[in-house]
Amino acid sequence: MPKGNFLAEFELYLMLAIARLGDGAYGVTIRQEIERRTGRPVSIGAVYATLGRLGDKGLVSFRESDPLPVQGGRSRKYFRLTAAGHKALRHSAMMLERMMEGLELGAKSSPAQ
Repeated sequence: MPKGNFLAEFELYLMLAIARLGDGAYGVTIRQEIERRTGRPVSIGAVYATLGRLGDKGLVSFRESDPLPVQGGRSRKYFRLTAAGHKALRHSAMMLERMMEGLELGAKSSPAQ
C-alpha cells in the first residue's frame, strides 16, 4: 500500500461502520454506529467530510436514493466500500493485529516504557 494511503483512526471507524451497516449505511446511521460502538460523540459534519476524503481516495462510493415520500423529503446518499476500500480495511486490520500481537491490553496491563 503506498505511503499516503494508510487509514487514519476516524477513517477506519467510518469504513468499519459502513462494512457493518451494509445497504443501510448513510450519514446518520454511520454516525450512530460509531457513537454506539465507541461511546464517542461524532459530528455529522465530520462524518461527511471524512466520507468525501474516502471517496476521493476511491475507498467508498455512494448511490442516491429517491427522495423520502414526505413533504420536502430529501434523498439520501448510501455508502459502500469499493474493492480498494475492502483491501485497505483488511490491510489496516492486519497491521493492527500484528502490532497488538502478544500485548496484554486488559485493565491489569502496565503502560509501555
